[in-house]
Amino acid sequence: MEAASKAQLSRSIGGWITFPFIIASIVGLTLAFGGWSFNLIVYLIQEFDVESIDAAQISNLVNGAGNLIPVLAAIITDSFLGSFSAIWISSIISLLGTILLALTATLDSLRPKPCEVGSTSCSPKSRIQYIVLYAAIVLATLGYGGTRSTLSTIGADQLVDKPKDQGIFFNWFYFFWYSACLVASTAIVYVEDNVSWKAGFFICVACNVVALVIFLMGSRFYAKFKPEGSPFTSFIRVVVASIRKRQVTLPSTNEHFYQGHNEVPKALAVLPSNTFRFLNRAAIVSEGDIKSDGSTIKRWRLCSVQEVEDFKTLIRILPLWTSSFFLCTTIGVQSSLSILQALAMDRHLGPNFQIPAGSILVFVQISTSLFLALFDKFLFPMWHNLTGKPLTPLQRIGVGHVLNFVSMGISALVESKRLNVAKSHQGSNIVPMSVLWLVPQLVIVGIAEAFHFPGQVSLYYQEFPITLKNMATAMISVLVGIAFYLATAVIDIVRNTTTWLPGNINNGRMDNVYWILVVGGVVNFGYYVICSWYYKYQNLMEVDHSDSPNEE
Repeated sequence: MEAASKAQLSRSIGGWITFPFIIASIVGLTLAFGGWSFNLIVYLIQEFDVESIDAAQISNLVNGAGNLIPVLAAIITDSFLGSFSAIWISSIISLLGTILLALTATLDSLRPKPCEVGSTSCSPKSRIQYIVLYAAIVLATLGYGGTRSTLSTIGADQLVDKPKDQGIFFNWFYFFWYSACLVASTAIVYVEDNVSWKAGFFICVACNVVALVIFLMGSRFYAKFKPEGSPFTSFIRVVVASIRKRQVTLPSTNEHFYQGHNEVPKALAVLPSNTFRFLNRAAIVSEGDIKSDGSTIKRWRLCSVQEVEDFKTLIRILPLWTSSFFLCTTIGVQSSLSILQALAMDRHLGPNFQIPAGSILVFVQISTSLFLALFDKFLFPMWHNLTGKPLTPLQRIGVGHVLNFVSMGISALVESKRLNVAKSHQGSNIVPMSVLWLVPQLVIVGIAEAFHFPGQVSLYYQEFPITLKNMATAMISVLVGIAFYLATAVIDIVRNTTTWLPGNINNGRMDNVYWILVVGGVVNFGYYVICSWYYKYQNLMEVDHSDSPNEE
């Protein structure tokens, strides 16, 4: 089937019929990746004798890379491969890595022999064993990273003629993604800990195979679009052309602006906007710029009005995007500190069961998944009935900001109470205070994620130029990946400059760390409000109209 044009989408392809194939793919691939990555630290320590700190650093690199690789994948997809090809190729790479990882748990020759503490007869560690291990981790991470943003993009592309449905798709996409993370971090990890690493890793392999097969089964239903070349090249051309023509006077009429190689009727001509007017010079037609057939003579001296406006769109949205860096950083800090708190609290549920400290974050995934499911059925219709207008992506992101710093405030209060209990029970590292005290803050941050993550994806996807659709959905991965490293840096700075985070947190002041996050969150929210106040939607007005209650 030949690639389609987004402007001429055939009704025989695309649409909601593709939804089960795409959702099954993201669920399977997330189970495969999460099944081994959530328990990677334990595997490295127990099976490969890796020092605990080194194991944690490797896990940090994997988590960060898993969120940053989608950016590179998006650029390659938009420029060369297209979403469909990028997904099946990345799925195969992920499968190869997961199979290799499963083999390290199966074949004794691919992992070090167990060595008892204090033993003097330990076998030397083989370099080839670690090469195979790290190659498996790199391949599996690279493959999964190549599918995360492209799967959401190809799903939204199937609904390109239904902007309203795209928002619904993103809600359900993230619901199933969070649900898959929940299953991976509980069920598959349980199998690895209580049955065998071999069984757990081969479950990951099976999930990857099923995801790839189901995705390919839906091939004949997908609307496939040709990549239109690297959009970043055209952006650089706009900058270069505007600089080269900086002495040219801006014309008073639109007739002197270049519309592109194909002749465009006046009624359909793209008019240059008044924002960032100096960039409009890149589209001014000067003598010797175009050939008789309308094509450009020097590509680095003349750009079309559409290319200029696409670049302006990217510039306009960058301030909104940067406001989410601190938002995601606080989530990363809270996740790390909550595990430390859980380790120092009573984790028993009844006399025989104890919640693993690392599983405390499951409450975030549960609340996010639950509220994503409730949004379309109850919350959004309720908002529409009360206000007469749909909840816009900017409003949705704003609610997420508020709930986020509220969660940090609750974290500070709970930690303050925990420290007071610890002072009255000195001499014990475990404070007689239930770990369930941490649940409210985690539930609220989960609800916040249900608001701002899908809201950001929806905003970027619909506002970005067509040539940057994959990059639009990868923007969230960039945020999370960078924020993951920023969170690590924040904790290191606090440890190096204060006494708030000592080895024994019962002797520290972790509540002060949370209060700093609250103050930073409020300031960052103010920055977001300013950015959103001055931002003007480029394409979302159509969505607002389509959400009208009069439309059936």
